[in-house]
Amino acid sequence: MPEPTVSEAPVPPALELTANCADCFGLCCVALPFTRSADFARDKEAGTPCGNLGADFGCTIHEGLRERGWSGCTVFECHGAGQHVSQGTFAGVDWRARPGTSAAMFRSFGVMRQLHEILRYVTEALERAETAPVHAELSETRARIAELSEGTPPELAALDVPALRAAANGPLTRAAHLVRAAARPGRAPDHRGADLIGSARLRGADLRGANLRGAYLIAADLSGADLRGAELLGADLRDTDLRGADLRGALYLTQAQVNAARGDGATRVGEEFRRPGHWGGHTG
Repeated sequence: MPEPTVSEAPVPPALELTANCADCFGLCCVALPFTRSADFARDKEAGTPCGNLGADFGCTIHEGLRERGWSGCTVFECHGAGQHVSQGTFAGVDWRARPGTSAAMFRSFGVMRQLHEILRYVTEALERAETAPVHAELSETRARIAELSEGTPPELAALDVPALRAAANGPLTRAAHLVRAAARPGRAPDHRGADLIGSARLRGADLRGANLRGAYLIAADLSGADLRGAELLGADLRDTDLRGADLRGALYLTQAQVNAARGDGATRVGEEFRRPGHWGGHTG
């Protein structure tokens, strides 16, 4: 049987890089698997709807996810891939209405999520004045990925995403070097890929311009640390203590990372971020 396609899908009016769950068919709640753990209350296979998914594709326990054992859901971010696939690639027709498209839709979501992640990082790098020397490279990368994101389900499935990531890594790395150098001229701390799980040695540390790309900071103590201009691409901030830390201007920091960490009213982040409810109030 030929694979179902949606060739009539319109081009979205704007490329959104922040999740808009109201325009999504609950794709993260269906397409992705869950493993029972501290992050998820029970197992769920990929392609199977979560038991908490409502008829309107909304989460029926959204306000109490952490308390009910679903903290993993609170730190997930598709960077707008969900609504792109739902309203663009599949033209607003959901997987319940057309069950024959579900496999292709869920597969498209997996690819689109990665494309939007690249786009999110590239777009952020382009918005930094320090990265002007590589703006041309970044713009070319963004245009290319954005074009590919408008493909049909079979075209999306055929993409070599690892190769696209590798191609984007060059300009993203050069942009990060410029931002870090501006934040801290000279030699900054380099903890790229470091295993700092549970570590307390960075408490109150001067990490301006530090390289923390891919660092494992699970339950690490960075309270009071100065992270301005630090690179945090792919850093694991689950349960990281950021109370009193300053993350203003940190590069490649995402809302999901912010949500995963522990902060307080004294934690400083950019205005583009929502302060998680479990952080408490902002002291100014």
